[in-house]
Amino acid sequence: MSMQRPDATGLRQSGKALEDSFFARENARLLKRLKEKEVEEAKRQAFKDANIDNEELIDALLELEIEPSAMAALSIVPLVVVAWADGEIHVKEREAILKAAAEGGIEPGSANFELLENWLGHKPGRELMSTWKGYAQAIEERLDSVVGNELRKRLMTRTTAIARAAGGFLGLGAISKTEQAVLDELEHALE
Repeated sequence: MSMQRPDATGLRQSGKALEDSFFARENARLLKRLKEKEVEEAKRQAFKDANIDNEELIDALLELEIEPSAMAALSIVPLVVVAWADGEIHVKEREAILKAAAEGGIEPGSANFELLENWLGHKPGRELMSTWKGYAQAIEERLDSVVGNELRKRLMTRTTAIARAAGGFLGLGAISKTEQAVLDELEHALE
């Protein structure tokens, strides 16, 4: 009984096809990983462009899959809410909010900027604060205490600055009772 040997050309072609298939899958896997890394780096840069320079905080936000645009909204809502606390937005409050928005990466012409403009022109309903609280608390629960404290400190520093922007007697940066009540509510939501 004689054993037939496979045709050498056919064997080489089968081997090449197998090799090509392996490398195609491996290349696709590597390409996918590279694209994911590029997306992560773009998000990391967007957080840095929004003046978030704490790497631990950025890592935590990325791990929680929080988009930079969502973080911008998270940081702007308290500013708007405290500015409206006394029933109107003063010119200096508006200027301070727009400056904070620009520093946070919210650019004129973007959907986030249009939403902000709407909030500055028309007092948002109470549901905005409720939604913000729920989102902020969900994030806070997932952050370790050091990173959570950093986020809380950043938000409260910026929000307090807005409350002071309208100025008190002779423009001396007093915070009204209604603004202080909102500040207390915001800080309590972040505990």
